Amino acid sequence: MQQRVGIARMLLPDPELLLMDEPFAALDALSRENLMLELQRIWEQQRKSVLFITHSIQEAVFLADRVLVMSPRPGRIIEELTIALPRPRTLETLADASFMALCQHLRRHFTHA
Repeated sequence: MQQRVGIARMLLPDPELLLMDEPFAALDALSRENLMLELQRIWEQQRKSVLFITHSIQEAVFLADRVLVMSPRPGRIIEELTIALPRPRTLETLADASFMALCQHLRRHFTHA
């Protein structure tokens, strides 16, 4: 509930860009899924640009049209991956072969470190 209030508060001044730094990190899995769907719904209605920082590969692939992977210190962009999954994305998307392939591709950056 606090995350929803935070998102609503962030939208009040009608910013052109939403900056979201790990907004779902402290949530349980079901709450995270619900808020991912809610954020997607808001994005579909308002079409705001969103810079979403997350350590969750699934969150990144589910929510993004483009994922930027950063290296450890010094932080540099080491890959830009276009996410061409159809929208709107649903919870069934999480089990889709294309979704899982994108997650696996990104996971390789972290397992070879």
